[in-house]
Amino acid sequence: QAQLVESGGGLVQAGGSLRISCTASGRTFSTYAMGWFRQAPGKEREFVAAIAWSGGLRRYADSVKGRFTISRDNAKNTVYLQMNGLKPEDTAVYYCAARSQALPGVAETQFNYWGQGTQVTVSS
Repeated sequence: QAQLVESGGGLVQAGGSLRISCTASGRTFSTYAMGWFRQAPGKEREFVAAIAWSGGLRRYADSVKGRFTISRDNAKNTVYLQMNGLKPEDTAVYYCAARSQALPGVAETQFNYWGQGTQVTVSS
Protein backbone atom coordinates (compact mmCIF):
# COMPACT_ATOMS: atom_id res chain seq x y z
CA GLN A 1 0.00 0.00 0.00
CA ALA A 2 1.32 3.41 -0.95
CA GLN A 3 2.36 5.54 1.99
CA LEU A 4 3.80 9.01 2.44
CA VAL A 5 5.57 9.85 5.69
CA GLU A 6 6.61 13.38 6.59
CA SER A 7 9.43 14.23 8.98
CA GLY A 8 11.55 17.16 10.13
CA GLY A 9 8.90 19.42 11.61
CA GLY A 10 9.48 21.27 14.86
CA LEU A 11 9.73 24.59 16.63
CA VAL A 12 11.82 27.40 15.15
CA GLN A 13 12.17 31.11 15.80
CA ALA A 14 10.97 33.68 13.32
CA GLY A 15 13.60 34.27 10.66
CA GLY A 16 14.95 30.76 11.04
CA SER A 17 15.07 27.83 8.66
CA LEU A 18 13.74 24.30 8.63
CA ARG A 19 13.76 21.47 6.11
CA ILE A 20 10.96 18.95 6.09
CA SER A 21 11.00 15.69 4.18
CA CYS A 22 8.49 13.25 2.77
CA THR A 23 9.47 9.67 2.01
CA ALA A 24 7.24 7.46 -0.10
CA SER A 25 6.94 3.72 0.23
CA GLY A 26 4.78 0.99 -1.18
CA ARG A 27 5.22 2.14 -4.74
CA THR A 28 7.56 4.23 -6.85
CA PHE A 29 6.60 7.88 -7.04
CA SER A 30 9.38 8.88 -9.39
CA THR A 31 6.87 9.50 -12.20
CA TYR A 32 4.45 11.37 -9.95
CA ALA A 33 4.28 15.07 -9.30
CA MET A 34 4.66 15.83 -5.59
CA GLY A 35 3.39 18.69 -3.48
CA TRP A 36 3.22 20.28 -0.07
CA PHE A 37 0.11 21.74 1.51
CA ARG A 38 -0.42 23.22 4.96
CA GLN A 39 -3.25 23.79 7.37
CA ALA A 40 -3.14 26.35 10.14
CA PRO A 41 -5.50 26.15 13.13
CA GLY A 42 -8.99 27.26 12.17
CA LYS A 43 -8.12 27.59 8.48
CA GLU A 44 -8.58 25.60 5.31
CA ARG A 45 -5.73 23.52 3.98
CA GLU A 46 -3.80 25.50 1.37
CA PHE A 47 -1.30 24.86 -1.38
CA VAL A 48 2.35 25.61 -0.62
CA ALA A 49 4.53 24.15 -3.38
CA ALA A 50 4.63 21.41 -6.00
CA ILE A 51 7.23 19.83 -8.26
CA ALA A 52 7.04 17.83 -11.47
CA TRP A 53 8.30 14.25 -11.61
CA SER A 54 11.53 15.39 -13.24
CA GLY A 55 12.06 18.29 -10.87
CA GLY A 56 12.14 20.64 -13.83
CA LEU A 57 8.91 22.50 -13.12
CA ARG A 58 8.06 23.91 -9.71
CA ARG A 59 5.14 25.95 -8.50
CA TYR A 60 4.79 28.01 -5.34
CA ALA A 61 2.12 29.88 -3.46
CA ASP A 62 2.71 33.62 -3.53
CA SER A 63 3.01 33.65 0.27
CA VAL A 64 6.13 31.45 0.22
CA LYS A 65 7.73 32.40 -3.09
CA GLY A 66 11.36 33.39 -2.58
CA ARG A 67 11.50 31.82 0.89
CA PHE A 68 10.63 28.15 0.34
CA THR A 69 12.22 25.69 -2.09
CA ILE A 70 10.79 22.32 -3.07
CA SER A 71 13.10 19.61 -4.37
CA ARG A 72 13.11 15.85 -4.81
CA ASP A 73 15.45 12.88 -4.94
CA ASN A 74 13.77 10.16 -6.98
CA ALA A 75 16.45 7.63 -6.11
CA LYS A 76 15.41 8.02 -2.47
CA ASN A 77 11.70 8.40 -3.19
CA THR A 78 11.86 11.58 -1.14
CA VAL A 79 10.66 15.16 -1.59
CA TYR A 80 11.92 18.07 0.49
CA LEU A 81 10.69 21.51 1.46
CA GLN A 82 13.42 23.92 2.50
CA MET A 83 11.87 26.79 4.44
CA ASN A 84 13.90 29.95 5.04
CA GLY A 85 12.90 33.26 6.55
CA LEU A 86 10.12 31.60 8.50
CA LYS A 87 7.32 33.75 9.88
CA PRO A 88 4.78 33.05 12.64
CA GLU A 89 2.09 32.86 9.96
CA ASP A 90 3.89 29.83 8.50
CA THR A 91 2.85 27.86 11.58
CA ALA A 92 0.76 24.92 10.40
CA VAL A 93 0.63 21.20 9.88
CA TYR A 94 2.44 20.51 6.62
CA TYR A 95 1.17 17.69 4.42
CA CYS A 96 2.95 15.88 1.62
CA ALA A 97 0.90 14.77 -1.39
CA ALA A 98 1.47 12.79 -4.57
CA ARG A 99 -0.27 13.25 -7.89
CA SER A 100 -0.45 10.38 -10.39
CA GLN A 101 0.52 12.72 -13.22
CA ALA A 102 3.85 14.16 -14.24
CA LEU A 103 3.04 17.86 -13.93
CA PRO A 104 2.46 19.66 -10.62
CA GLY A 105 -0.99 20.81 -9.61
CA VAL A 106 -2.09 23.36 -7.03
CA ALA A 107 -5.48 22.01 -5.93
CA GLU A 108 -6.05 19.32 -3.32
CA THR A 109 -8.34 17.44 -5.68
CA GLN A 110 -5.45 16.96 -8.11
CA PHE A 111 -3.49 14.81 -5.64
CA ASN A 112 -4.16 11.13 -5.01
CA TYR A 113 -2.04 10.24 -1.97
CA TRP A 114 -1.54 12.12 1.29
CA GLY A 115 0.72 11.88 4.32
CA GLN A 116 -0.34 12.34 7.92
CA GLY A 117 1.37 15.70 8.30
CA THR A 118 4.18 17.21 10.35
CA GLN A 119 3.81 20.20 12.67
CA VAL A 120 5.84 23.32 12.02
CA THR A 121 5.66 26.03 14.66
CA VAL A 122 7.32 29.42 14.24
CA SER A 123 7.66 31.53 17.37
CA SER A 124 7.83 35.32 17.27
